[in-house]
Amino acid sequence: MKQIDLDHLVQRVVEELSKKSQEAIPFPEEKELGVKNPHNREVLEQAMRRTPARIGIGRAGTRMKTTSYLQFRIDQAAAHDAVMKQIEPAWLAELGLPELYTRAKDMQEYLMNLDSGRFLSEESVRWLEQNGDKHKDVQIIISDGLSTSACEACIPDLLPSLLQGLALKNVSVAKPLFIHRGRVWVQDHVASIVRCKVVISLIGERPGLATAESLSAYMIYQPNERTVESDRTVISNIHRGGTPPIEAGAYLADLLADILRVQASGVAYAQLRVK
Repeated sequence: MKQIDLDHLVQRVVEELSKKSQEAIPFPEEKELGVKNPHNREVLEQAMRRTPARIGIGRAGTRMKTTSYLQFRIDQAAAHDAVMKQIEPAWLAELGLPELYTRAKDMQEYLMNLDSGRFLSEESVRWLEQNGDKHKDVQIIISDGLSTSACEACIPDLLPSLLQGLALKNVSVAKPLFIHRGRVWVQDHVASIVRCKVVISLIGERPGLATAESLSAYMIYQPNERTVESDRTVISNIHRGGTPPIEAGAYLADLLADILRVQASGVAYAQLRVK
């Protein structure tokens, strides 16, 4: 009887398993109607198309069906990854954005100490003082915030659209900045250094189970030590299932030009527009 070469056999098994692990497992991205014999199928399907909420998924006994449960776990994992993963260096290099940092040394500190994400680190302050574009109409800030996925999905389309729109309106724009682990209020710190008229922060929002790629834009006219949240104008829900990034960029350019015209943002801006 021929002797078996165990090392060779193990190697073959490992190779076969490796091949199988590389194979894509088909899985539906869209919600599937899981209710058997619905009373009004057309209305239920229409409702499912209009909301990302988990409706019409049906059940197996007292539990979710397997497909719905796996979709839930996939969305949950995507939301977790969006918060915890770091932005891809290659992505930043492609956009050519200067990188600054807040006082949050890591994600744990960023999540547990809100103030750490509201101020630039000392090194970033020095860099901005020496290299930042001063006294421009608009300073654009991009920050991963609570979703790197939002930045990677939206900014490549939104930023060119925004810059083009501002250029057509003859609005002077400082070099856009990327700030790691930044919160909304870091824009006040940046504005105090570069002395711009308006600062806009494009920041990844806290992901939910509907999407992990939602971006928001926070704008404020000449923030100072008396600034409060109602002084900011906010446009949210920017993603492929909400306001498309390209469309959002064009709209934000119009909005920034109008904020510059009336010299106000937030509640004051809304009141002036009504008059």
